[in-house]
Amino acid sequence: MRILIADDDVTSRTMLTGLMKRWGYDVVEAIDGAQAWEELQKCDAPKLAVLDWVMPVMDGVEVIRQVRARSAEHLPYILLLTAKNGTDDVIRGLDAGADDYVGKPFSLGELRARIQVGRRTVELHSRLQETQEALNHQATHDPLTGVMNRRAILDHLEKELSRIKRDGGSLSIGILDIDHFKRVNDRYGHQTGDEVLCGCVGVLGGVLRDYDLLGRLGGEEFLVVAPGTGEDCGHLYERLRAAIASTKFTSRLKPVSVTISIGVAVCDGTTCLDDLLAAADGAMYRAKRSGRDRVVQAESP
Repeated sequence: MRILIADDDVTSRTMLTGLMKRWGYDVVEAIDGAQAWEELQKCDAPKLAVLDWVMPVMDGVEVIRQVRARSAEHLPYILLLTAKNGTDDVIRGLDAGADDYVGKPFSLGELRARIQVGRRTVELHSRLQETQEALNHQATHDPLTGVMNRRAILDHLEKELSRIKRDGGSLSIGILDIDHFKRVNDRYGHQTGDEVLCGCVGVLGGVLRDYDLLGRLGGEEFLVVAPGTGEDCGHLYERLRAAIASTKFTSRLKPVSVTISIGVAVCDGTTCLDDLLAAADGAMYRAKRSGRDRVVQAESP
């Protein structure tokens, strides 16, 4: 783990650096508060910091105040190590946002123990953050295919509609439905059906642009949100259709081929979410009735 040592006194800084390296830390040194603040603003800033209080340019307490004023998620654990060890000084340092406070002269054993507390705190926070991110992902993504679930993709679509109403522009959406998917499940089993769903997502993702969105509405139905596309968007959806039609998906029994029907609707910023979805859904059902394996674009809703 990386640790920042900030002390304007060369002897003290060198001694602390040696200790931290001996205790297994990678050390970043700062000769004053301004340099410490600069280091702590970096995207790869150390998660542990030991700051002296009295330093030129910017003192340790001011560094702490600047750090705590940030809204960043990964704020460092800061230990204030200083000769200012009166009760009022300790209170002032902790009130400023220090996580711990050690007065000089200090016991090596105590300092090491307090640094270890900081390390455990940082590691615990990191695990909690990972757990929160995993929970957020589970709440917004389909567990089978890994794409956004219905709620998440519709939330994103609503935000995109608000954006183009505010800033101008256009977007298109496509509702994609796998043709005769029930036959796949009935003939090959639901495991193969799941493999086909995941395979379709992989193929679609290979065609879509980096900023296009893909979500699963439910069953074998998916939604594509394509910002910046207008009435001439048909080629994008035709590429999606052709990519699926030309792919043979691997099955335990034999390769499986499927096709998709796509209903497309375009919005220029004046269409509400429900009307846009209804237009695309209606176009998709017209594609089904027209023989499937085709793209049908709705008239402007």
